[in-house]
Amino acid sequence: MSTKAVFPFAAIVGQEKMKLALVLNIINPTLSGVLIRGEKGTAKSTSVRALARILPAIEVVGDCPFQLLPGAAADVCRECYRLECSSAVLNRQTVATVQRPIRVVELPVGATEDRVVGTMDLEQALKKGEKQVEPGLLAAAHRGILYVDEVNLLDDHVVDVLLDSAAMGLNTIEREGVSFSHPARFTLVGTMNPEEGELRPQLLDRFGLCVHIEGLHDAESRVAVMERRAAFDEGPEDFCAAWEEESLKLVQRIERAVQLYPRVSVQRPRLFDIAACCMQVGVDGHRGDIIMLKTAKTLAAYNGRDQVSEEDIEIAAELALPHRVRRQPLQDIVVDVDEVRRRRQA
Repeated sequence: MSTKAVFPFAAIVGQEKMKLALVLNIINPTLSGVLIRGEKGTAKSTSVRALARILPAIEVVGDCPFQLLPGAAADVCRECYRLECSSAVLNRQTVATVQRPIRVVELPVGATEDRVVGTMDLEQALKKGEKQVEPGLLAAAHRGILYVDEVNLLDDHVVDVLLDSAAMGLNTIEREGVSFSHPARFTLVGTMNPEEGELRPQLLDRFGLCVHIEGLHDAESRVAVMERRAAFDEGPEDFCAAWEEESLKLVQRIERAVQLYPRVSVQRPRLFDIAACCMQVGVDGHRGDIIMLKTAKTLAAYNGRDQVSEEDIEIAAELALPHRVRRQPLQDIVVDVDEVRRRRQA
């Protein structure tokens, strides 16, 4: 079965901060996702789908609704309705596995909490003591990318559930005192057009990174966008083949960074730099400090280094702090990127 061609990630013109933020979250999913703010037609959706297409395949139990590896979560298998597979896993028997691409699970704006979290058959649970679970989108997104377009238009409660699961790596379905939990570790990518309304500050803070993008402002780049898009539309296979080498280089760089990240160290003076930066810009709480540290380490790994540099911290500040800066009413987040730089230099 042929798959639909996707515009190559490496061929996207400009939008370097957005592409960097996405790659960093792939290398280190504990960064808690990225919020991409910007006008329509700036390659937000294209970038997310393109990045997923070039990532390495993952191994999963065949037809597993929770995207699990054999033995990865015995408690989940114990309650799973797929009795044959669950029995084999619990008895340490060999189960069939398949290699499949990392998925991009898209969450529609009108999604209900049950659709996102999953549902449970209460009658089955109360009468027979058996948990019959219907997995939701969070189960499908495990070990993949959960893409939420127009996240600012989602119900606040649904956004809370998404961000809690992204932070904890676990989703819990609770109905009338009966609960069921399964792993839900995914890269959360939210996009929004600020003209359609903002997220509450409490929800903004839960996204690890935030970038603002807009249309390109130089003619050379805009012409490159037209030329590449036209070439892709006219011959998608040939266009993707032409960018295959660049895509492979990016994949290899990501894989090396994943291997290097656990060995990246941070000298204590750099930790004080991070703390001072967060205090200077008026960040509430400590999430900003922690995300800045993780981002700086991930940047070092991505650049092939095992030590965090001052430049890593500078870039981490621009990705992790603008949406956390204490703002005046009606002050836009876009302004806060310059505000971060100004306060740090003061």
